[in-house]
Amino acid sequence: MTSGITPPFDGSAGVDLTGRTAMVTGAGSGIGRACARALAAAGARVHVVDLDAEAAKSAAEETGGLAHAVDLSRASLVGELPTEVDILVNNAGLQHVAPLTEFPPDRFELMQKVMVHAPFLLLRQTLPHMIAGGWGRIVNISSVHGLRASPYKAAYVTAKHAMEGLSKVAALEGAPHGVTSNCINPGYVRTPLVEQQIAAQAAAHGIDPERVVGEVLLSRSAIKRMIEPAEVAAVAVWLCGPHTGYITGASLPVDGGWSAA
Repeated sequence: MTSGITPPFDGSAGVDLTGRTAMVTGAGSGIGRACARALAAAGARVHVVDLDAEAAKSAAEETGGLAHAVDLSRASLVGELPTEVDILVNNAGLQHVAPLTEFPPDRFELMQKVMVHAPFLLLRQTLPHMIAGGWGRIVNISSVHGLRASPYKAAYVTAKHAMEGLSKVAALEGAPHGVTSNCINPGYVRTPLVEQQIAAQAAAHGIDPERVVGEVLLSRSAIKRMIEPAEVAAVAVWLCGPHTGYITGASLPVDGGWSAA
């Protein structure tokens, strides 16, 4: 499958964020790292948050940002993250695939902590600064699974649907103060997490990875390729730009037509 973007592509979309401070969770790789890169290219100072200390350090060095190695499932550690943030990108997440009747309860709980409770805590901590400054941008990296369900992904679908609701509440409360809150809903993104799923599916079905992408992952997508992290990051930066201040409480499908069918 070919990429839909042509290098060089930094995702900054001509947006100037000079003087703004951003925080991106799960920024060590994949969509998060692409968002950190794009926000930095637009001029923002970026706090890079990731569970993997080495990945956080590497991403921070690449973007000129500040690294924070944090386990977002631990509320006390979330409370130690910076609060003076103008742009918050809630991106960190994890996946587990199993039937409901076999889904490990501890794994379900962990995924809600990282993908729902941590974003709630971060919103609670950073909104006062945004409100005081009269400007703020909350970008929640949701998923097409925040709008649609798939079998065997109970925890992920639950968390992403919860993120949609949380985002809308933040939009309503932030609106009088110049703060917007939106979800981006990508389909399958070419990230390490998805690459692992491709390999697992290829082994399970006894087919090559390209067939997994086309016949399994993208079966419901009209555009038969995965989206690249930089494409998602470009939407995130666009939401922070000068022409999107009236967009709030929205869910923006970037899913190749999956949710249109």
